Amino acid sequence: MRKKSKRRPQSDSMRIVFMGTPEYAVQSLSALVDRGLEVVGVFTQPDKPKGRHGKALPPPVKIYAQAKDMPVFQPLKIRLNGVETLRALAPELCVTAAYGQILSQELLDIPRQGTVNVHASLLPHYRGSAPVNWCLIKGETVTGVTTMMTNKGIDTGDILLQRELTILPGETAGVLTQRLARLGAELLIDTVKALAAGTCPRQAQDESRMSYFPMLNKEMGLIDWRQSAHSIVDLVRGLNPWPCAYTPSPQGTLKILSAEAEQVQAGLPGKVLEADDKRGLLIQTGAGAVRVTNLQAQGGKVMQAKDYLRGHTFAVGTDLMDADTTEEGKA
Repeated sequence: MRKKSKRRPQSDSMRIVFMGTPEYAVQSLSALVDRGLEVVGVFTQPDKPKGRHGKALPPPVKIYAQAKDMPVFQPLKIRLNGVETLRALAPELCVTAAYGQILSQELLDIPRQGTVNVHASLLPHYRGSAPVNWCLIKGETVTGVTTMMTNKGIDTGDILLQRELTILPGETAGVLTQRLARLGAELLIDTVKALAAGTCPRQAQDESRMSYFPMLNKEMGLIDWRQSAHSIVDLVRGLNPWPCAYTPSPQGTLKILSAEAEQVQAGLPGKVLEADDKRGLLIQTGAGAVRVTNLQAQGGKVMQAKDYLRGHTFAVGTDLMDADTTEEGKA
């Protein structure tokens, strides 16, 4: 009796176009490749100048895709000069993960199965381009990843699958993003399999529970010492590694990379309570105090606060609220 050949899973033959830019997106693209799915093209943002010499460097997704010999496309505005390219690739499904461009309805209409986005929050909470940063800034203890069908709105499409993740004490946005990227890659594979099998759930978002937060910028890193110690520590965590929380000081602008909240008696916000190479740097806030553990001075390297204070004098009683702010954000 002749054996029946095993039928190839539908998901294995699905033509996929991937759209993503930062390291967060590499995890999802890698998961598709490792699964043996057919990625017929990769869209990513154009190379951008970085560093002191302004050399144009490729985004992480481009580096990975080229290493895998996948076609890479970098339109400045995909809505204007990427439509025909995408149409020629004839994708059945598009996948986006922190791509950085808004897709027009014309683009969304091309893939038969639609466009799935891997978003690093539990939608409808924390819509926008910086959900990981904002959930830390707002003091959340739980976050997660959502796969959703993309529409013309900003993270407003139907929810497909979700998975929660507990935020670890002291975790920074950089570390949390790495964990969410791995979780998102796993969730993406589950989503693609379910879509191919026709079993993927789909639910509209509850707009009454929606929250949206804007893009990050350097100015939001300026520490207001009138805030509570816990709020300032959350800001430090949420803005690490970029754009970083900072404070003006007699020594110039200091980036604060990590810090801890401590209980102290009420006092003048911004006042330096301790500053030496044994006790470190302790600063009064509107409620409690912030113990700075790692910092970076202008033009310097990241250091423990105790090590920095071995070579720099910080007078106890200095008021950082009155320090010169002309160099804000330039560290």
